[in-house]
Amino acid sequence: MQTFHEAIGAVETFSPAEELFNRRRRTAGLFLAPTVFLLLLFAPLELPLLAHRMAAIMGLVVTLWMTEALPLAITAILGPCLAVVFGITTGRAALAPFADPIIFLFIGGFILAQAMFVHGVDRRIAYGALALPGVGSSAFRILLVYGAVCTAISMWISNTAATAMMFPIGLSIIAHLSRTSANKAQVRRYALALMLITSFGPSIGGMGTPVGTPPNLIGIGMLQKIVGQEISFFSWMAIGVPIVVMLFLYLVTQFYLSSVRGFEVAEGSTELVHRELERLGGQTIGQRNVLIAFAITILLWIAPGIMAIIGADQSAFARAYAAQMPEGVAAMIGACLLFVLPVNWHERRFTLTWDEAAKIDWGITLLYGGGLALGEMAFSTGLAQAVGEGVTGWLPSQSSFALTLLFTGAAIVVSEAASNTASANMIVPIAIAVSQAAGVRPIEPVLGATLGASMGFMMPVSTAPNAIVYSSGYVPIGQMMRHGLFLDVAAFVIIVSTVTILGPILF
Repeated sequence: MQTFHEAIGAVETFSPAEELFNRRRRTAGLFLAPTVFLLLLFAPLELPLLAHRMAAIMGLVVTLWMTEALPLAITAILGPCLAVVFGITTGRAALAPFADPIIFLFIGGFILAQAMFVHGVDRRIAYGALALPGVGSSAFRILLVYGAVCTAISMWISNTAATAMMFPIGLSIIAHLSRTSANKAQVRRYALALMLITSFGPSIGGMGTPVGTPPNLIGIGMLQKIVGQEISFFSWMAIGVPIVVMLFLYLVTQFYLSSVRGFEVAEGSTELVHRELERLGGQTIGQRNVLIAFAITILLWIAPGIMAIIGADQSAFARAYAAQMPEGVAAMIGACLLFVLPVNWHERRFTLTWDEAAKIDWGITLLYGGGLALGEMAFSTGLAQAVGEGVTGWLPSQSSFALTLLFTGAAIVVSEAASNTASANMIVPIAIAVSQAAGVRPIEPVLGATLGASMGFMMPVSTAPNAIVYSSGYVPIGQMMRHGLFLDVAAFVIIVSTVTILGPILF
């Protein structure tokens, strides 16, 4: 039985030129990072002593994140450890964010997603959607439903895992169309659209829920820890889902006009999907158990929002529920159910084993904890305040809208060169600091930066999903850059507009 990482490793490849670029970038980082650290440490900066030392550590960490000279999770651990060594904080304070409640929201969500993958729930959903009446007879409907599945699944599992799962399905569709269509040039254009939506769709869908992609929880966690602003699961979806829907509609329209219009699918194209669905057989006990645990978890997550809709959010029950069922606890309850619901009681076999669960991406939890720790220390030492005051000094406008424009754009640009998680860890604390220095509430700029960090569409090295589809051979680098640039611009406009309109209403 494959795990997420085995499936991803089977398809995520880079060209020789990209491998050379990555190797040189990492090598440069090994020398550049300590150089930046020493230059900042001994530079005559007008900062308090602890803030000065923190600036040097942040320079080191940001350089390592940008160059990926060390694994991102190791860099995230290194930063807080150096802060202890240089007397900035205590070991207990530096490492406490690694046990933040949101960490357990990560872990619970990852375990649930792992169970979906182990039992093939994701593939059943994908083939079930493609087998719907009328879908397989239209090239546009295939693209629409296939892309919708990519996008919807990634709201609940990692973007990379969603792409890795859908990638072989997309390749099978392309191979079938190649055999049944005489217009090879049209098939090639269609293959480009199908592969790009396999990558772009999950990156878009991840913005829909707090657990869809790590930057979401980074933004939520920093707003909670540093600003004291709570954002519930339901409230995030109220702003994230509209953005996902608008970006997906834009993406489908873009690919229809460029690659799908006029392409006729031969009769019998639905047979491939039905054959694959038949191979999966009937629903298994394990799949049923996963869906039960997943449904219970989602209900626990959105219950406060439902109570708010019906006007019961101020009742004694609602207040007790909020206190006793935080989202991290709800996620872990759902995860624990997987170890209780049996698939064979006689043999004492349950839905998920610990060996299977332990293969989740633990590095992301460390990266989140390290980013939160560094963000808190940047504020506690006064470094963030100094940076915020320095940046506001040269800004032509310091309104909430102007800062949302600035940090959404900055996050999108940085995400093309660094991972979305590292981008959020770098940009979100600055957005908070500059907003506070400018005297405006930081919610809209932080939401813009958080959502913008998930945009990285132009290069194979921008995201793991991009690397996966680039390995298919159907995606020329120039086409990825062109479509990615258009999507970046559309995302910038949609994110800024939605955040500035809905932010003041929801928060």
